[in-house]
Amino acid sequence: MSPHTLTPYPYKMTKWNCLTNQIFANDRYAISPITPLDIESIRRWRNAQLEVLRQKEPITESGQISYFNQHIWPTMPLAEPPNILMGLRRNDRLIGYGGLVHIAWEHRRAELSFLLDDRRASNEAGYTEDFLGFLSLIRKLAFDDLKLHRLFTETYALRTHHITVLESFGLRLEGVMRDHVRIGGDYVHSLIHGMIASNE
Repeated sequence: MSPHTLTPYPYKMTKWNCLTNQIFANDRYAISPITPLDIESIRRWRNAQLEVLRQKEPITESGQISYFNQHIWPTMPLAEPPNILMGLRRNDRLIGYGGLVHIAWEHRRAELSFLLDDRRASNEAGYTEDFLGFLSLIRKLAFDDLKLHRLFTETYALRTHHITVLESFGLRLEGVMRDHVRIGGDYVHSLIHGMIASNE
């Protein structure tokens, strides 16, 4: 059963009013606003990759619908929403999602978020290509469309390949929060990477 069947889509908004452009694309990838038809796939991807997320428990279908009904769909008309979520599509098929979260508009700063379909994430070469495709498009959204000044991201140190891709794209390691989280009984560092619009 789809989220659309369980709860009627409560808003006619299918775009982020704060964006001049709703679709950012290159020859292989596009990012566009999340829709109600996307959120069940996102829920499954998140539940399959709990160890890399700041998420303690699996998300239920009803919990996912409730979250988007309360925290995402109502913010799409806002001039300064707290988060902007975009689906990553290849050949018109949703393969991942991410965006800008915890946006501090007064400081022109946002945290980068990204998660790939867990079936694609297991292939390192494919992950690199998909992640770089997303990063190039979300940078245009953040710096060219929204005129933000700074992007940053927090990554658990066990995600070595993810970190390699971030750094190859130009995000600089800015700090390490030692033993910041406990995963599988072990303490793990969190790494902070950042990028400034004027010096990408």
